[in-house]
Amino acid sequence: MNILCFGDSNTWGYRPDRKGRFDENTRWTGLLQQKLGPEYHIIEEGLCGRTTIFQDELRENRRGLDMVGATVEIHNPIDLMIIMLGTNDCKSHYRASASLISKGLDQVIRKARLNASQHFDLLVISPIHLGHGVGEPDFDPEFDGNSEVVSRNLAAEYRKVALQNHAAFLNAADYALPSITDREHLDEKGHVALADAIYDKIIALQKGLSNVI
Repeated sequence: MNILCFGDSNTWGYRPDRKGRFDENTRWTGLLQQKLGPEYHIIEEGLCGRTTIFQDELRENRRGLDMVGATVEIHNPIDLMIIMLGTNDCKSHYRASASLISKGLDQVIRKARLNASQHFDLLVISPIHLGHGVGEPDFDPEFDGNSEVVSRNLAAEYRKVALQNHAAFLNAADYALPSITDREHLDEKGHVALADAIYDKIIALQKGLSNVI
């Protein structure tokens, strides 16, 4: 079973201490592979700074909408796609509401399906919340207080998108918190908690025990 994990830095495994990337035994994608076993193939497609539809003026190829089609084609056939985007869309200069971000997510999903060689199941994950004060000078000034509010509002909007696309839904913020180190990224415990939650969701879906929400 091929599982494509399409996300941003929290899928890539960015370390909150800014010292690179967690290894495959620490990041949630690697842990998920270990838990599922060899009958499953986890495909890691995380990219730092990735958004749904917004273009980063300083870094190319950060719009998920621009990359998802080719990504799906590269890894066809896909059985399950996990999408966890939205944190970077909360940056203050995009001035995006949770509702607008969810519309971007819907576009990403639709393009992914258009480029798939077969039908795939979908798991939409609303990302962890941004921590209080994440936009302070010693942390990440690309965010502000409103960014925190928007990040907390994503889950309700993403749930609607999941329903509209007949997808399963998981709110990462129910299981993991941003690290105290940077108030933005998962720490080691967060990766473990998220891997456990996604594993349980996948097994429930496989057994037909979980509906779209």
